[in-house]
Amino acid sequence: MSKRQEALDYHSQGRKGKIEVITTKPCATSRDLSLAYSPGVAEPCLDIEKNPDDAYQYTAKGNLVAVVSNGTAVLGLGNIGALAGKPVMEGKGVLFKRFADVDVFDIELDTQDCDELIRTVKLLEPTFGGINLEDIKGPECFYIEEELKKIMNIPVFHDDQHGTAIIAAAGMKNALELVGKSFDTAKMVVNGAGAAGIACANLAMTLGIKQENLILCDTKGVIYKGRTEGMNEYKQRLASDTKARTLAEALVGADIFFGVSAKGALTQEMVKSMAKDPIIFAMANPDPEITPPEAKAVRPDAIVGTGRSDYANQVNNVLCFPFLFRGALDVHASAINEEMKAAAVKALAELAKEDVPDSVRKAYSGEEIKFGREYLIPKPFDPRVLLRVAPAVAQAAMDSGVARRPIKDMAKYIEHLEALQGRSKEIMRNLINKAKCDPKRVVFPEGDNEKILRAAQILLDEGIAKPILLGEETEIRARIEELDLDLNGVEIIDPNTFAERGKYIDELFAMRQRKGITRAEGKRQIKKNRNYFGAMMIHMGDADTLLSGIEHHYPDTIRPALEIIGKKEGLSKVHGAYMIVTKKQVVFFADTTVTIEPTAEELAETAILTAEKARHFDIEPKVAMLSFSNFGSTQHPLAIKVRKATSLVKEWAPHLSVDGEIQANVALDPELIASEYPFSDLKGDANVFIFPDLQSGNISYKLLNKLGEAEAVGPILMGMKQPIHVLQRGDDVADIVNMAAVAVVDAQGNN
Repeated sequence: MSKRQEALDYHSQGRKGKIEVITTKPCATSRDLSLAYSPGVAEPCLDIEKNPDDAYQYTAKGNLVAVVSNGTAVLGLGNIGALAGKPVMEGKGVLFKRFADVDVFDIELDTQDCDELIRTVKLLEPTFGGINLEDIKGPECFYIEEELKKIMNIPVFHDDQHGTAIIAAAGMKNALELVGKSFDTAKMVVNGAGAAGIACANLAMTLGIKQENLILCDTKGVIYKGRTEGMNEYKQRLASDTKARTLAEALVGADIFFGVSAKGALTQEMVKSMAKDPIIFAMANPDPEITPPEAKAVRPDAIVGTGRSDYANQVNNVLCFPFLFRGALDVHASAINEEMKAAAVKALAELAKEDVPDSVRKAYSGEEIKFGREYLIPKPFDPRVLLRVAPAVAQAAMDSGVARRPIKDMAKYIEHLEALQGRSKEIMRNLINKAKCDPKRVVFPEGDNEKILRAAQILLDEGIAKPILLGEETEIRARIEELDLDLNGVEIIDPNTFAERGKYIDELFAMRQRKGITRAEGKRQIKKNRNYFGAMMIHMGDADTLLSGIEHHYPDTIRPALEIIGKKEGLSKVHGAYMIVTKKQVVFFADTTVTIEPTAEELAETAILTAEKARHFDIEPKVAMLSFSNFGSTQHPLAIKVRKATSLVKEWAPHLSVDGEIQANVALDPELIASEYPFSDLKGDANVFIFPDLQSGNISYKLLNKLGEAEAVGPILMGMKQPIHVLQRGDDVADIVNMAAVAVVDAQGNN
């Protein structure tokens, strides 16, 4: 499958598009409906009629942003029209929601008449708390934003202009500080006089760059006073009194270059001509005006940033717009002004100077991230950005008088923002980021399977793992070509031609000769059964972990692992768990896959291993030993077994938070626990659930997965000497990628 097809499938499979609207209030009974609609809905309507600000209290207005576009400048696609731009606007909504929990309606307007667009957006004001203008070509975008700001009483923000400007300005601020230069003396050249370029120039002057020290260039050269060709009023405002006429002339002695233009626009000769310690932000996408290696080859003293994630100092708009709007919405701001933009710049710049937590380092392959020439701007996945930028913007809105609902307790507000970053939103990305810190060799016995190959592409692209594909090489390569994948460099091993196969056969025979295996049978297993071969790779140290099962029954996958790798010493058996990611939290279910009718001792073992696994994923375990009984309420052998298992866990792991036997609803109900079972070690906050048998655990996780729309990650095998994990036959590519991340993180802990 080609990457084009993969992108089309992503947008079209299942529910079409990338967004949906869900209810936030119960609508299960006739009473609920009478409150949601008629007659109950009349009450908030009447209150809003009397006091319009009550709309923020009784409706979604205060957390709702319109992403508005007419499709005239969509990404790098140009003027493709409003309808064709809709996937991009939906994507913008996804980023708003993902990073700052801001809800979005995307509004595509089929007009290129600026005044018609302005009138339409103005009419939408009762619906929204803010307007994000997107992908509208210049110079029309400047006029549209300026006019809407004049006539609307909610924030209007053109991200293509100001988002890039804010993030690049934060990097520039820190770079100037590092090299001992100041805003008021620095000479700056901006190449590109579209939306982003003009906004970068304007914001730079707001921060202290003097207009006489700033030169703006476009495709025709320097924008100088008296020039008539290709001019408009917005360029005219920035026209320089200079003799320079070309970009090369403008850059002689310049301290700063900002590029929002085109690949190759900045040459090495131009870089050579710049002042000492030149600051270069080459932000053309997807290819910068000059790459960092090219710039540093001629100027080792250069500080370089780009728009790309594979270079240091990435200027990524996602660092700005979600958090800027979050702060503006939370104070019911009537506008986004220069003070709020400057506050965002300062907050981003200051955050880059803070010690970087391990979680952020892990998200970027464990690289050393420390304030300096290679780290001037926070990383896009740094969760602290929300906690710094949104409060700074909110405070600036209050200080500048555009906040209609000032925040009284900023510390509590920051706690509220932190609560928005629920573990459920971050768990899978954090897991993948952990894997990327130290990607391990993952062997895939089903190396010729389409889903495995597509997952391998993602694992390679994102640096999550080092896939090893088992199978006939020519067949696998033909399949790769057929699917239009780029798996250059991936390791492919054919067990039939593997040079070290004899050693594998000898070792397997030595291990299993007293288990009924002859050498001939061992040879057959190594040659014909890739699960055996893959397990031997782990045993022999030629791979770190194994992932299989997409084409095999569960027992056929796990048997070779048990025979070759085996369980850890001191354990009765191997156990299985699932990590369940819901919209509210992350929990673990066990045993869901291995032990059908466990003894009390085996249940206790499962509980301890699952708690250890939860800690491995940075979740402090609170273990509920589940039953149909609560703390001795039923004297049945099944309840007694769980009761005994609970006692064993407390004996074997005295520092573990655990209780039982307990019903599932009680384990999740703080009020019920407090009123009826105040003695319990759990406080209604259990996150590890140990089921009394496999049947109940398996049924529960599958129901929650399908009916509760929870993401089930697993099965996670626990208790193996070395990490082996199993796929399910119905797993899709995303499931495989998730399980590969689990396997890699497991292997990291096995070092």
